[in-house]
Amino acid sequence: MSGFNPPSTSHPTMSLLQVNNLIVEFPGRRGTLRALDDISFEIAPGEILGVVGESGAGKSLTGAAIIGLLEPPGRIASGQILLEGRRIDNLPDEEMRRIRGRRIGAIFQDPLTSLNPLYTVGRQLVETIQTHLPVDRQEARRRAIGLLEDTGIPAAAERIDHYPHQFSGGMRQRVVIALALAAEPRLIVADEPTTALDVSIQAQIIQLLKRVCRDRGAAVMLITHDMGVIAETCDRVAVMYAGRIAEIGPVHEVINQPAHPYSMGLMAAIPDITLDRERLYQIDGAMPRLNAIPSGCAYNPRCPRAFERCNAERPDLLEAGATRAACWLHDAHSRFVMPDLTQHPSQRADNVDCGSSPQ
Repeated sequence: MSGFNPPSTSHPTMSLLQVNNLIVEFPGRRGTLRALDDISFEIAPGEILGVVGESGAGKSLTGAAIIGLLEPPGRIASGQILLEGRRIDNLPDEEMRRIRGRRIGAIFQDPLTSLNPLYTVGRQLVETIQTHLPVDRQEARRRAIGLLEDTGIPAAAERIDHYPHQFSGGMRQRVVIALALAAEPRLIVADEPTTALDVSIQAQIIQLLKRVCRDRGAAVMLITHDMGVIAETCDRVAVMYAGRIAEIGPVHEVINQPAHPYSMGLMAAIPDITLDRERLYQIDGAMPRLNAIPSGCAYNPRCPRAFERCNAERPDLLEAGATRAACWLHDAHSRFVMPDLTQHPSQRADNVDCGSSPQ
Protein backbone atom coordinates (compact mmCIF):
# COMPACT_ATOMS: atom_id res chain seq x y z
CA MET A 1 0.00 0.00 0.00
CA SER A 2 2.99 2.29 0.49
CA GLY A 3 3.11 5.21 -1.89
CA PHE A 4 -0.55 4.91 -2.94
CA ASN A 5 -1.84 8.08 -4.58
CA PRO A 6 -5.51 8.25 -5.63
CA PRO A 7 -6.60 10.16 -8.71
CA SER A 8 -7.11 13.83 -7.98
CA THR A 9 -10.81 14.65 -7.85
CA SER A 10 -12.39 17.93 -6.88
CA HIS A 11 -15.74 17.84 -5.10
CA PRO A 12 -18.26 20.57 -4.38
CA THR A 13 -18.05 21.87 -0.84
CA MET A 14 -21.76 21.32 -0.14
CA SER A 15 -22.44 17.93 1.43
CA LEU A 16 -24.92 15.56 -0.17
CA LEU A 17 -25.14 13.49 3.03
CA GLN A 18 -24.51 14.90 6.48
CA VAL A 19 -24.62 12.85 9.69
CA ASN A 20 -24.49 14.89 12.91
CA ASN A 21 -23.85 13.39 16.36
CA LEU A 22 -25.78 10.19 15.58
CA ILE A 23 -26.57 7.94 18.54
CA VAL A 24 -28.30 4.57 18.06
CA GLU A 25 -29.52 2.60 21.06
CA PHE A 26 -31.10 -0.78 21.73
CA PRO A 27 -33.32 -0.79 24.85
CA GLY A 28 -33.45 -4.09 26.72
CA ARG A 29 -34.55 -5.64 29.99
CA ARG A 30 -31.08 -5.21 31.46
CA GLY A 31 -30.62 -1.64 30.31
CA THR A 32 -30.01 0.29 27.12
CA LEU A 33 -27.10 -0.61 24.86
CA ARG A 34 -25.52 2.20 22.83
CA ALA A 35 -24.41 0.74 19.51
CA LEU A 36 -23.46 4.00 17.77
CA ASP A 37 -22.08 6.80 19.90
CA ASP A 38 -21.83 10.34 18.54
CA ILE A 39 -21.11 9.54 14.89
CA SER A 40 -20.53 12.56 12.61
CA PHE A 41 -19.37 12.67 8.99
CA GLU A 42 -20.38 14.00 5.60
CA ILE A 43 -20.11 12.93 1.96
CA ALA A 44 -19.93 15.37 -0.94
CA PRO A 45 -21.53 14.80 -4.37
CA GLY A 46 -19.27 12.63 -6.49
CA GLU A 47 -17.34 11.34 -3.47
CA ILE A 48 -16.86 7.80 -2.20
CA LEU A 49 -16.43 7.48 1.57
CA GLY A 50 -15.14 4.12 2.75
CA VAL A 51 -16.12 2.81 6.18
CA VAL A 52 -13.82 0.13 7.56
CA GLY A 53 -13.31 -1.75 10.82
CA GLU A 54 -13.64 -5.14 12.46
CA SER A 55 -16.95 -6.96 12.74
CA GLY A 56 -19.06 -5.29 15.42
CA ALA A 57 -17.57 -1.83 14.87
CA GLY A 58 -20.94 -0.41 13.77
CA LYS A 59 -20.36 -0.05 10.02
CA SER A 60 -23.50 -1.78 8.76
CA LEU A 61 -25.59 -0.30 11.57
CA THR A 62 -24.58 3.18 10.45
CA GLY A 63 -25.74 2.36 6.94
CA ALA A 64 -29.03 0.93 8.22
CA ALA A 65 -29.68 4.09 10.25
CA ILE A 66 -29.11 6.27 7.18
CA ILE A 67 -31.43 4.13 5.03
CA GLY A 68 -34.06 4.03 7.79
CA LEU A 69 -33.96 0.26 8.22
CA LEU A 70 -32.98 -0.17 11.86
CA GLU A 71 -34.26 -3.43 13.28
CA PRO A 72 -36.55 -2.95 16.32
CA PRO A 73 -35.97 -2.28 19.13
CA GLY A 74 -33.07 -0.30 17.67
CA ARG A 75 -33.76 3.42 17.48
CA ILE A 76 -32.06 6.71 16.75
CA ALA A 77 -31.82 8.25 20.21
CA SER A 78 -30.38 11.58 19.06
CA GLY A 79 -28.57 13.28 16.21
CA GLN A 80 -29.55 14.19 12.69
CA ILE A 81 -29.24 12.72 9.19
CA LEU A 82 -29.56 15.21 6.34
CA LEU A 83 -29.82 14.32 2.64
CA GLU A 84 -29.23 17.27 0.31
CA GLY A 85 -29.94 19.59 3.22
CA ARG A 86 -33.22 17.93 4.26
CA ARG A 87 -33.51 16.02 7.50
CA ILE A 88 -34.63 12.43 6.87
CA ASP A 89 -34.15 10.58 10.18
CA ASN A 90 -37.50 11.79 11.56
CA LEU A 91 -39.66 11.20 8.47
CA PRO A 92 -42.79 8.99 8.58
CA ASP A 93 -42.27 5.44 7.32
CA GLU A 94 -44.27 6.00 4.13
CA GLU A 95 -42.27 9.07 3.15
CA MET A 96 -39.00 7.31 3.92
CA ARG A 97 -40.07 4.41 1.69
CA ARG A 98 -40.42 6.84 -1.22
CA ILE A 99 -36.91 8.15 -0.60
CA ARG A 100 -35.40 4.65 -0.53
CA GLY A 101 -34.75 3.52 -4.06
CA ARG A 102 -35.27 6.92 -5.66
CA ARG A 103 -32.83 9.09 -3.69
CA ILE A 104 -31.02 6.44 -1.66
CA GLY A 105 -29.94 3.15 -3.20
CA ALA A 106 -28.85 0.24 -1.04
CA ILE A 107 -26.57 -2.70 -1.84
CA PHE A 108 -26.83 -5.31 0.90
CA GLN A 109 -24.31 -7.98 1.80
CA ASP A 110 -26.68 -10.95 1.33
CA PRO A 111 -28.39 -10.87 -2.10
CA LEU A 112 -30.93 -13.53 -1.06
CA THR A 113 -32.56 -11.03 1.31
CA SER A 114 -32.83 -8.39 -1.43
CA LEU A 115 -34.43 -10.38 -4.24
CA ASN A 116 -37.94 -11.80 -4.40
CA PRO A 117 -37.62 -15.48 -5.39
CA LEU A 118 -41.12 -15.48 -6.96
CA TYR A 119 -40.38 -12.87 -9.64
CA THR A 120 -37.87 -12.75 -12.47
CA VAL A 121 -35.01 -10.31 -12.02
CA GLY A 122 -36.34 -8.43 -15.04
CA ARG A 123 -39.72 -7.85 -13.41
CA GLN A 124 -38.07 -6.62 -10.24
CA LEU A 125 -35.82 -4.25 -12.16
CA VAL A 126 -38.55 -2.95 -14.46
CA GLU A 127 -40.99 -2.35 -11.59
CA THR A 128 -38.32 -0.52 -9.62
CA ILE A 129 -37.48 1.71 -12.57
CA GLN A 130 -41.13 2.46 -13.37
CA THR A 131 -41.94 3.16 -9.72
CA HIS A 132 -39.38 5.93 -9.50
CA LEU A 133 -38.83 7.19 -13.07
CA PRO A 134 -41.33 8.47 -15.70
CA VAL A 135 -40.61 5.86 -18.39
CA ASP A 136 -42.76 3.28 -20.17
CA ARG A 137 -42.28 -0.46 -19.79
CA GLN A 138 -40.26 -0.84 -22.98
CA GLU A 139 -37.79 1.86 -21.94
CA ALA A 140 -37.63 0.44 -18.42
CA ARG A 141 -36.75 -2.99 -19.82
CA ARG A 142 -34.06 -1.47 -22.05
CA ARG A 143 -32.55 0.29 -19.04
CA ALA A 144 -32.74 -2.90 -16.98
CA ILE A 145 -30.80 -4.84 -19.62
CA GLY A 146 -28.20 -2.06 -19.71
CA LEU A 147 -27.81 -2.20 -15.92
CA LEU A 148 -27.29 -5.97 -16.01
CA GLU A 149 -24.67 -5.53 -18.73
CA ASP A 150 -22.94 -2.79 -16.70
CA THR A 151 -22.69 -5.08 -13.69
CA GLY A 152 -21.06 -7.85 -15.72
CA ILE A 153 -23.90 -10.31 -16.37
CA PRO A 154 -23.34 -12.06 -19.73
CA ALA A 155 -26.23 -12.46 -22.19
CA ALA A 156 -28.21 -9.92 -20.18
CA ALA A 157 -31.04 -9.78 -22.73
CA GLU A 158 -31.75 -13.47 -22.03
CA ARG A 159 -30.88 -13.62 -18.32
CA ILE A 160 -33.25 -10.76 -17.52
CA ASP A 161 -36.16 -13.24 -17.68
CA HIS A 162 -34.56 -15.71 -15.27
CA TYR A 163 -35.43 -16.13 -11.59
CA PRO A 164 -32.97 -15.43 -8.76
CA HIS A 165 -32.43 -19.15 -8.07
CA GLN A 166 -31.10 -19.54 -11.64
CA PHE A 167 -28.17 -17.24 -10.83
CA SER A 168 -25.05 -18.02 -8.85
CA GLY A 169 -24.33 -16.12 -5.64
CA GLY A 170 -22.01 -13.70 -7.40
CA MET A 171 -24.52 -13.15 -10.20
CA ARG A 172 -27.28 -12.44 -7.68
CA GLN A 173 -25.07 -9.82 -6.04
CA ARG A 174 -24.64 -8.14 -9.40
CA VAL A 175 -28.43 -8.07 -9.83
CA VAL A 176 -28.72 -6.43 -6.40
CA ILE A 177 -26.23 -3.76 -7.49
CA ALA A 178 -28.25 -3.19 -10.67
CA LEU A 179 -31.40 -2.75 -8.53
CA ALA A 180 -29.63 -0.20 -6.34
CA LEU A 181 -28.67 1.84 -9.40
CA ALA A 182 -32.00 1.42 -11.22
CA ALA A 183 -33.65 4.70 -10.16
CA GLU A 184 -30.44 6.76 -10.43
CA PRO A 185 -30.23 7.58 -6.69
CA ARG A 186 -28.20 10.47 -5.31
CA LEU A 187 -26.74 8.39 -2.47
CA ILE A 188 -25.70 4.73 -2.56
CA VAL A 189 -25.08 2.82 0.67
CA ALA A 190 -23.03 -0.22 -0.36
CA ASP A 191 -22.56 -2.83 2.38
CA GLU A 192 -19.80 -5.24 1.29
CA PRO A 193 -20.89 -5.04 -2.39
CA THR A 194 -17.97 -7.10 -3.72
CA THR A 195 -17.76 -9.81 -1.04
CA ALA A 196 -19.19 -12.62 -3.20
CA LEU A 197 -17.42 -11.65 -6.41
CA ASP A 198 -14.16 -12.83 -7.90
CA VAL A 199 -11.30 -10.39 -8.41
CA SER A 200 -12.05 -9.53 -12.05
CA ILE A 201 -15.74 -8.82 -11.40
CA GLN A 202 -14.81 -6.99 -8.21
CA ALA A 203 -12.69 -4.61 -10.28
CA GLN A 204 -15.59 -4.16 -12.70
CA ILE A 205 -17.99 -3.25 -9.88
CA ILE A 206 -15.46 -0.82 -8.40
CA GLN A 207 -15.17 0.91 -11.78
CA LEU A 208 -18.98 1.01 -12.04
CA LEU A 209 -19.32 2.72 -8.65
CA LYS A 210 -16.64 5.23 -9.58
CA ARG A 211 -18.36 5.94 -12.90
CA VAL A 212 -21.70 6.48 -11.15
CA CYS A 213 -20.03 9.06 -8.90
CA ARG A 214 -18.28 10.78 -11.78
CA ASP A 215 -21.15 10.85 -14.29
CA ARG A 216 -24.14 11.35 -11.99
CA GLY A 217 -22.55 13.25 -9.12
CA ALA A 218 -23.83 10.60 -6.71
CA ALA A 219 -22.27 9.95 -3.31
CA VAL A 220 -21.31 6.46 -2.15
CA MET A 221 -20.87 5.13 1.37
CA LEU A 222 -18.82 1.97 0.88
CA ILE A 223 -18.78 -0.43 3.86
CA THR A 224 -16.10 -3.09 3.65
CA HIS A 225 -13.45 -5.09 5.50
CA ASP A 226 -11.11 -4.97 2.52
CA MET A 227 -8.49 -2.22 2.69
CA GLY A 228 -7.51 -3.05 -0.89
CA VAL A 229 -11.02 -2.12 -2.06
CA ILE A 230 -10.83 1.04 0.07
CA ALA A 231 -7.50 2.02 -1.51
CA GLU A 232 -8.71 1.39 -5.04
CA THR A 233 -12.13 2.98 -4.74
CA CYS A 234 -12.48 5.65 -2.06
CA ASP A 235 -11.62 9.33 -1.74
CA ARG A 236 -11.82 9.35 2.06
CA VAL A 237 -12.07 6.63 4.70
CA ALA A 238 -13.61 6.47 8.17
CA VAL A 239 -12.14 3.84 10.51
CA MET A 240 -14.75 2.70 13.05
CA TYR A 241 -14.23 1.04 16.41
CA ALA A 242 -16.84 0.08 19.04
CA GLY A 243 -19.55 2.31 17.59
CA ARG A 244 -17.38 5.40 17.13
CA ILE A 245 -15.16 6.87 14.43
CA ALA A 246 -11.52 6.33 15.39
CA GLU A 247 -10.03 8.15 12.41
CA ILE A 248 -11.30 9.87 9.28
CA GLY A 249 -9.43 11.52 6.44
CA PRO A 250 -8.15 11.20 2.86
CA VAL A 251 -7.65 7.55 2.00
CA HIS A 252 -3.99 7.89 0.95
CA GLU A 253 -3.17 9.59 4.27
CA VAL A 254 -4.92 6.98 6.42
CA ILE A 255 -3.30 4.15 4.47
CA ASN A 256 0.21 5.56 4.24
CA GLN A 257 0.38 7.55 7.49
CA PRO A 258 -2.36 6.32 9.88
CA ALA A 259 -2.72 8.53 12.95
CA HIS A 260 -4.75 6.30 15.30
CA PRO A 261 -3.11 3.19 16.84
CA TYR A 262 -6.10 1.12 15.70
CA SER A 263 -5.70 2.31 12.09
CA MET A 264 -2.00 1.57 12.37
CA GLY A 265 -2.75 -1.93 13.62
CA LEU A 266 -5.14 -2.61 10.73
CA MET A 267 -2.56 -1.49 8.19
CA ALA A 268 0.28 -3.38 9.89
CA ALA A 269 -1.77 -6.60 9.75
CA ILE A 270 -1.85 -6.49 5.93
CA PRO A 271 0.93 -8.67 4.43
CA ASP A 272 3.59 -6.67 2.58
CA ILE A 273 5.43 -8.62 -0.11
CA THR A 274 8.35 -6.16 0.06
CA LEU A 275 9.15 -7.09 3.67
CA ASP A 276 10.72 -10.31 4.90
CA ARG A 277 8.92 -11.14 8.13
CA GLU A 278 8.39 -14.45 9.87
CA ARG A 279 5.29 -13.26 11.67
CA LEU A 280 2.49 -10.81 10.80
CA TYR A 281 1.40 -8.15 13.22
CA GLN A 282 -1.75 -8.96 15.19
CA ILE A 283 -3.98 -6.66 17.23
CA ASP A 284 -4.32 -8.39 20.57
CA GLY A 285 -7.77 -8.88 22.10
CA ALA A 286 -11.18 -8.44 20.48
CA MET A 287 -13.86 -5.83 19.87
CA PRO A 288 -15.67 -5.16 23.18
CA ARG A 289 -19.30 -6.19 23.63
CA LEU A 290 -21.87 -3.41 23.80
CA ASN A 291 -22.50 -4.11 27.49
CA ALA A 292 -18.78 -3.99 28.28
CA ILE A 293 -17.43 -0.88 26.54
CA PRO A 294 -14.37 0.27 28.54
CA SER A 295 -14.34 3.70 30.13
CA GLY A 296 -12.27 6.36 28.46
CA CYS A 297 -11.06 5.37 25.01
CA ALA A 298 -12.77 2.12 24.02
CA TYR A 299 -9.56 0.91 22.36
CA ASN A 300 -7.38 1.35 25.46
CA PRO A 301 -7.32 -2.36 26.56
CA ARG A 302 -5.84 -3.31 23.16
CA CYS A 303 -3.73 -0.23 22.50
CA PRO A 304 0.07 -0.71 22.74
CA ARG A 305 0.51 2.95 23.73
CA ALA A 306 -2.39 3.61 26.12
CA PHE A 307 -1.61 5.77 29.15
CA GLU A 308 -3.52 7.02 32.19
CA ARG A 309 -5.67 9.57 30.42
CA CYS A 310 -6.86 6.94 27.91
CA ASN A 311 -8.48 4.97 30.75
CA ALA A 312 -10.30 7.98 32.22
CA GLU A 313 -11.33 10.30 29.37
CA ARG A 314 -12.88 9.55 25.99
CA PRO A 315 -11.19 11.56 23.20
CA ASP A 316 -13.08 13.39 20.49
CA LEU A 317 -11.71 13.57 16.97
CA LEU A 318 -8.54 15.66 17.12
CA GLU A 319 -6.51 17.19 14.30
CA ALA A 320 -3.77 14.74 13.33
CA GLY A 321 -2.01 16.12 10.29
CA ALA A 322 -4.18 15.58 7.23
CA THR A 323 -6.66 13.40 9.14
CA ARG A 324 -8.61 13.55 12.40
CA ALA A 325 -8.13 10.84 15.03
CA ALA A 326 -9.90 10.14 18.32
CA CYS A 327 -6.66 9.63 20.23
CA TRP A 328 -5.06 11.54 23.11
CA LEU A 329 -1.67 11.08 21.46
CA HIS A 330 -2.69 13.99 19.22
CA ASP A 331 -3.62 16.30 22.07
CA ALA A 332 -1.40 19.35 22.36
CA HIS A 333 -0.43 18.36 25.92
CA SER A 334 0.90 14.92 24.88
CA ARG A 335 4.51 14.63 23.69
CA PHE A 336 5.06 11.53 21.62
CA VAL A 337 6.65 9.69 18.76
CA MET A 338 4.11 7.38 17.14
CA PRO A 339 5.13 3.71 17.48
CA ASP A 340 6.08 1.64 14.47
CA LEU A 341 3.35 -0.99 14.35
CA THR A 342 4.89 -2.71 11.35
CA GLN A 343 7.07 -4.52 13.88
CA HIS A 344 5.83 -7.20 16.22
CA PRO A 345 5.15 -5.87 19.76
CA SER A 346 8.13 -7.79 21.14
CA GLN A 347 10.43 -5.94 18.72
CA ARG A 348 9.12 -2.40 19.27
CA ALA A 349 10.90 0.10 21.47
CA ASP A 350 8.97 1.99 24.10
CA ASN A 351 9.27 5.26 22.21
CA VAL A 352 6.26 7.24 23.39
CA ASP A 353 6.42 9.96 26.00
CA CYS A 354 2.89 11.05 26.88
CA GLY A 355 3.29 13.90 29.32
CA SER A 356 0.72 14.33 32.03
CA SER A 357 -2.41 16.13 30.86
CA PRO A 358 -3.68 19.19 32.72
CA GLN A 359 -6.77 18.78 34.79
